[in-house]
Amino acid sequence: MINIDGSYGEGGGQIVRSAVALSAVTGEEVHVENIRMGRRDPGLRLQHVEAIRATALLCDADVTGLSRGSTAITFSPLEIRGGSCHIDIGTAGSIALLLQCIMPASAFAKKRTELTIIGGTDVRWAPSVDYLKNVTVRALAQMGYDCVIQIRQRGYYPKGGGRVVAQITPSRLRSFDLTPQDCRVWGISHCSGLPEHVARRQADAAGELLQEAGYPCNIEIAHSDDVSIGSGITLSCGLKGSCAPGKRGLPAENIGRNAAHHLIEELSSNTAVDIHLADQLIPYMGLAEGSSFTACTITEHTRTNIWVTEQFLGVKFNIEKEKGMVRISVP
Repeated sequence: MINIDGSYGEGGGQIVRSAVALSAVTGEEVHVENIRMGRRDPGLRLQHVEAIRATALLCDADVTGLSRGSTAITFSPLEIRGGSCHIDIGTAGSIALLLQCIMPASAFAKKRTELTIIGGTDVRWAPSVDYLKNVTVRALAQMGYDCVIQIRQRGYYPKGGGRVVAQITPSRLRSFDLTPQDCRVWGISHCSGLPEHVARRQADAAGELLQEAGYPCNIEIAHSDDVSIGSGITLSCGLKGSCAPGKRGLPAENIGRNAAHHLIEELSSNTAVDIHLADQLIPYMGLAEGSSFTACTITEHTRTNIWVTEQFLGVKFNIEKEKGMVRISVP
C-alpha cells in the first residue's frame, strides 16, 4: 500500500484526485490521510466524493472512508474496465476537477469511457470546462490522448445543474516536448438567466484589452435561459488559457478584463504552457517518460503534483531554471 499525506505541499483536493487516479492506473492500493486538513472546511467535499466514486466504478475499486468530511480514505483498485457512467455532483462542484480525477485512468481502460456529469461548468477556484476542452485536452492530444468533451448545459454557483458529456477512448500515451505556439486568441463569453448584454460586455472588455496588447481575438457570445443563473468567460491561445466566472456585484467588464489580463500575462512569456496546465500535465508526464515543457514559473500545486506522481511511478522530475522560465521534464 502507498501512503500519502494529504496535508503535503498545497494540501488541497488535488492530492486526493491525483492519488486516486494514479492508484487506478498502477493497480496500487493507496491510503490518503490528513485530507485538506489546512482548509477552513477540512476533509472531502461532495465533488471529491463523487470523483472518487466514479473512478472506483470504472476500476471496480473498494473504497473505505468515502463520505463528506472524511479526512482519510483507502482506495483498492482492480482492472480498469471503462464503460458508461452517470455522475451527479449534487452541487455546483466543478465538473472539470472531477474529470481530472477520472481522465488518467480512462486512457488505460479496456473499452471506451462515456461520462455524463451534472454539476458546475464555470465556478471559482477551478478551470472551466471550456478550458479543459480547449487547452488541457488539446495538450494531451499531442501525446495520443483521445477525449471529446461536449457542454450540453451551463452550471453556475450556487445551483449547478450543468451537464457535460465526455467520451474517452483508450490510448497508448507517448512522450511529448511541448513548445510555444503562435495562434489567434479564441474565447467564449456566456450567460444564463441574465440579459444577453452581460455576455457581450464581458467579451467586449476582454477583446479591447487583448487588441491593445497586440493579440487578435475571436470571442463567441452564448446566451441561454437555463435554471442556473450566472455568467463566465474563457479565453485560450494554443496551450495557454484563462477563465473567469461571473460574480454577483462585479461588473461584467471587470470579469472580461480579468480573464484577458491573465492570458496576456501568460502570452507575454515565451513558454509552452500556462501555470495551470502545468500542474495538470504532471501525472501524464510520469506515465509517458521523456516528456517536457516550459512554464513561466512553478506553482505549489505543480510541486505537490510532482511529489504525488513520484510516489506512484518511481520517476524523478527535473526542474531547471532557464532565462525567465522553468523547464519541467522526466528523463
